[in-house]
Amino acid sequence: MESKGVPFPKSQPIRVTSSWLSEELDTTGQERLRWVQKNYMIYNYCSDVKRFPQGLPPECIVLVVPLLVMSFCMVSCWGGNFNKDFQITWGDGRAKILNNGNLLTLSLDKASGSGFQSTNEYLFGKIDMQLKLVPGNSAGTVTAYYLSSKGATWDEIDFEFLGNLSGDPYILHTNVFSQGKGNREQQFYLWFDPTADFHTYSILWNPQRIVFSVDGTPIREFKNLESAGVPFPKNQPMRIYSSLWNADDWATRGGLVKTDWSKAPFTASYRNFNANNACIWKNGRSSCKSSSSWLSQELDSTGLQRLRWVQKNYMIYNYCTDKKRYQQLCPAY
Repeated sequence: MESKGVPFPKSQPIRVTSSWLSEELDTTGQERLRWVQKNYMIYNYCSDVKRFPQGLPPECIVLVVPLLVMSFCMVSCWGGNFNKDFQITWGDGRAKILNNGNLLTLSLDKASGSGFQSTNEYLFGKIDMQLKLVPGNSAGTVTAYYLSSKGATWDEIDFEFLGNLSGDPYILHTNVFSQGKGNREQQFYLWFDPTADFHTYSILWNPQRIVFSVDGTPIREFKNLESAGVPFPKNQPMRIYSSLWNADDWATRGGLVKTDWSKAPFTASYRNFNANNACIWKNGRSSCKSSSSWLSQELDSTGLQRLRWVQKNYMIYNYCTDKKRYQQLCPAY
């Protein structure tokens, strides 16, 4: 911003040979930057009006309009509208769309749970949803958020959040079904309290891979290994579904811990749905162009490092290492 009178480090030579001289933040990097600044920034000189009573520094003035737009968009632009994008499918009033379509809540009591589904079907996409899970003693409850087609040979991509006793961690359960066959479970603890605030749970689904991510950090990659005889979800359009239901016959410690109905109703909340980078399937045609970059997106070196970090430190079950279940060869990863 030298044009605004702000000195910039550029005149003292350093020895470099790297391509990062022109590197800039990509979309994922910008999202992570905004998330850190929203949740963890405790001081910003550009908002310190007392420090600069005669006017903010010029670089702050240049940034003020984008920052205002960004702040507004973090609330309203990034997320879809639940009134438009989803339909409540069951629960007899226990599911509610609030705040002009910007918030959806599901609740569960002893009589019933609740659920919703997307208006559109999708065939490939990058889909984000922010969830805040059932707080306190959530043992026996399951909050499911997944993509699924219909029929006997359905495809499905699952996030399931298995509740637990107060103070014990949630278990994030993932699975992939292709042509009606699943049994590809991986389970994780999370490195934060998913009930204290909203967190972003994402699915990248393209013809080469499925990547599960939490707050932009990949936790699982399921590659297309059709060349090895493993079916891959690529031909059946899927809707987005979510539900909150009682599964105390298996969800917590294999069913040993039952749901404490004195804590009901249990409530999970949703906001900021984003399917801007997803292919809507309608009347046998896709809304996407083959040139969409995410259709061939793969994990870069940083993404692979984060994936390995999560799997080393937070994975608690992997079907591919379950020798009791698969005494010979494990199904493909």
